[in-house]
Amino acid sequence: MQQAGHHRGAARDRLIDLVSLQQCALSALEIEDALRETDPEGKPVGRASVYRALELLHEHDLLSRLDLGDGVARYEPTDPAGEHHHHHLICEQCGQLVPFDDAELERSIHQLSERLGFVTSAHEVTLRGNCADCR
Repeated sequence: MQQAGHHRGAARDRLIDLVSLQQCALSALEIEDALRETDPEGKPVGRASVYRALELLHEHDLLSRLDLGDGVARYEPTDPAGEHHHHHLICEQCGQLVPFDDAELERSIHQLSERLGFVTSAHEVTLRGNCADCR
């Protein structure tokens, strides 16, 4: 961020630290709530600051933005090397979001792309259904 000419800020640094520890994507409101809960001085980060920081990090390819069809954007860190990649299961009842990795699925996507003569630069897989608690 500094190389791109952006100054450091305490709120942005806290947001980056929080998001980097997550296993899966969070919405801006979930991030705002988590920042409020973990602030040692009890100083909340403003909602506008959260949204600005998320958009800035997304513009610099440090966060990916996920649209799971429910009108809520979620954000998760990107792997600069592009090596760590996961997909998502989402419960249609409670909204639980579960990340998953599957090497066989990745191979199948690669083979399908080759068979169709397509060079795939990125992909997302979201499986919808009901979690064990909601079934």
